[in-house]
Amino acid sequence: MKDKLSLEEKERLEEIYYSFLNDPKIDMMKDVSMHRGSNCYLHSFQVAKLAIKRALRRKKKLDLESILIASILHDYYLYDWRKDKSLLKKHGSRHPYIACNNAKRDFNINNKVADIILSHMWPINFKCFPKTIEARIVNNADTFVAFKEAMTSKIYKAKRIEKKLWLISELF
Repeated sequence: MKDKLSLEEKERLEEIYYSFLNDPKIDMMKDVSMHRGSNCYLHSFQVAKLAIKRALRRKKKLDLESILIASILHDYYLYDWRKDKSLLKKHGSRHPYIACNNAKRDFNINNKVADIILSHMWPINFKCFPKTIEARIVNNADTFVAFKEAMTSKIYKAKRIEKKLWLISELF
């Protein structure tokens, strides 16, 4: 898997990954509750790792930088939708737009990354079909990680977050 990448490509992906991992703006995602067993920060980095892993399995050359950046920023909406009842019904379809706008504002993302962020909630957000392989990879990785988190008991949430933080400390 790793040997599909040149040393320069691997170093570039790790540089991007660690820059987000240590960014104070991204740290705000730690305060956003996610599915039962996670917070937004942990969820996003787990999606990023899985998406890169799945992308590297493909025979086709893909835009790994866009996959990585979009995976990390796909839920960069920075509010707790569980606390505001007005956001509860439409969170699934609206948060990709909010996350995309926040990412454009704070990280100056390109159009491809924006498209991936906007389509990560398909089919819930039916208007934004994932048009590229990169978008489908992020969409599938997000769905898989979210499902796994949702099946985690609430009792073990704090322990799980602590335990899983070390897993995201490295990309490869």
